Amino acid sequence: MYYENKIWIGEANGEKVCVLPQMANRHGLITGATGTGKTVTLKVLAESFASMGVPVFLADVKGDLAGMCRTGQDSADMQERIKSFGLDSCGFAYQKYLATFWDVYGKSGIPLRTTISEMGPVLLAKLMDLNETQTGVLTVVFKIADDQELLLIDTKDLKAMLQYVSDNNKEFALEYGNIAKQSIGAIIRNVVALEAQGAEQFFGEPAFRIADWFTTGLDGKGMMNILDCRELVNNSAMYATFLLWMLSELFEELPEVGDQEKPRIVFFFDEAHLLFDDISKALKEKIEQVVRLIRSKGVSVWFISQSPTDVPDEVLAQLGNKVQHALRAYTPAEQRKVKAAAQSLRPNPAFDTQDTLLSLGTGEALISVLDADGIPGIVQKCRVLPPCSLMGPIPEEDRQQEIVQNNLYLRYRTMEDRDSAYEFLLRKSRKELQEKEEQEEAARLAKEQEREAAKLAKEQEREAARLAKEQEREAARLAKEQERAAAKLAREQEREAERREKAIRSKINSVAGTAAGTIGRELGNTVGKQVGGSFGKRLGGNLGASLGRSILGTFLKF
Repeated sequence: MYYENKIWIGEANGEKVCVLPQMANRHGLITGATGTGKTVTLKVLAESFASMGVPVFLADVKGDLAGMCRTGQDSADMQERIKSFGLDSCGFAYQKYLATFWDVYGKSGIPLRTTISEMGPVLLAKLMDLNETQTGVLTVVFKIADDQELLLIDTKDLKAMLQYVSDNNKEFALEYGNIAKQSIGAIIRNVVALEAQGAEQFFGEPAFRIADWFTTGLDGKGMMNILDCRELVNNSAMYATFLLWMLSELFEELPEVGDQEKPRIVFFFDEAHLLFDDISKALKEKIEQVVRLIRSKGVSVWFISQSPTDVPDEVLAQLGNKVQHALRAYTPAEQRKVKAAAQSLRPNPAFDTQDTLLSLGTGEALISVLDADGIPGIVQKCRVLPPCSLMGPIPEEDRQQEIVQNNLYLRYRTMEDRDSAYEFLLRKSRKELQEKEEQEEAARLAKEQEREAAKLAKEQEREAARLAKEQEREAARLAKEQERAAAKLAREQEREAERREKAIRSKINSVAGTAAGTIGRELGNTVGKQVGGSFGKRLGGNLGASLGRSILGTFLKF
């Protein structure tokens, strides 16, 4: 209850135990066994912060925080508690609070989404339970996406990016180091598993804007932002990752404001142990850093769990305001937890803290808050005030009506799928495929042209050979004809020579014969004249002519 500018949370021996608004951003812890009143304490604190104008975020694991949007109901038990605390004289009144319902799956609240890029590789690795090597590969994939200005919005973007890096891992290895295809394959399988768990609803746009939680109503009260986690908490990894993402977003986006009179926003994280189960050393250090430094940005964080041991000591040391409900110790392990819880509180000489923890009733708690100087107060055994709003859940019809009447519902109800890595890589893949097909087609055409050119060259070669053969045959024929013509001409010339020779010989023979005959006749005549007178002259002339011709013919034969 917000009273006299303080958060009145309980009463101890007639004295009010209050959380100072200026100390609220030193964070807080609400612990206790199941059924000891943690939810009531959470509601009283949340209502008090909202009443002083501070927006509140609540992780509603059981669905019983929805009643904050409805006025509390009177009862005999409530009247008794109001009287015992003297609330009727302090302005206590049943009232409702302005509430906005959110749901990662978009069923019981306005869809709450973020993008793969905003989640980052470290938290995604936790969400997918990746080992150190796979986490390193995922970090490299994010770096490549950043360097190439590729937006990773949803899971299909991440799968497309992983496949792209896998297909080109040799090229990227030169700049980013070895990227094992086996690791990428394992990451893709984990992404598919995430999709099966509903991550497709969580990763997308329009992405949630933290600024939408920093709102107040017309009456000046802070908005109750209630995240329905009834389904989400069944996937502990996603539940824890989402809450850690919110802390990271607040830490990165909010400016430094230092210590203020009251927080800018208060976060209540139920089932806080899930945030710290099976986390890497790097992630644990990041949580510690955020919790330690986020108070300077005006953010108050309250963890709700069963035991202080659910929270790492480094984080526990940053939680200045503590409300410890009853613990049960049926086993040695539980007894050690009770002892650790008692030791985390500043002791009160009036009672034994450990024994008191075991004997607290429902609605009672050991409370230690920071004073004005930031020093933890002595623990007090308190009765916790009742809430002003309705205890328990509301009908689903009322919840849906609250959802659709909220202005933010119009902004976030429809998921958008704008151009991002998936579409870019798909176009690139299609372009590369088209270029490959074009290259293959060009190669095929070139090969066909080569075959056609070879065929044509072969035909030309055959035609040239045929023509050459025909020319050779024709040349041979012409040569033969020329040879025959030459032979014929030679024969004719030979015959003509023989004819001429014969004619010449005949003529010579004739001339020579005539000459020889004449010479012989003259010689015979001379001889015959001397021998025998005129008869002898004739006889000698004839004989001389015959002899002269005979001698000449013999000579001509040689």
